[in-house]
Amino acid sequence: MQTSYLEQEPARSEVDGLAGATVVEFGAHWCGYCRGAQPAIAEALAAHPGVRHLKIEDGPGRRLGRSFRIKLWPTLVFLRNGQEVARLVRPTEASEMLNALGQIDTAR
Repeated sequence: MQTSYLEQEPARSEVDGLAGATVVEFGAHWCGYCRGAQPAIAEALAAHPGVRHLKIEDGPGRRLGRSFRIKLWPTLVFLRNGQEVARLVRPTEASEMLNALGQIDTAR
């Protein structure tokens, strides 16, 4: 699990080209909702160690977040081979994340 937000976001084409299972987490280090969700996110990702986790700092003018139409933080976008399969906005329970991870993690 990636623990800090990347300030330098990848290009959308890079994200779309990722092979396998990926969770893109959009948020900010100062966001209370984001900080509160971290234990549940960590628990869910620990059960799926083969899933890539990209933790992207979002905000005004951030192209990647806008391309995914992110409105609230944290938002987790679950991708399989660059295609969105599921999305969770402000998740609070590991169980809801585990359901989405099960949809993208083909290694299980």
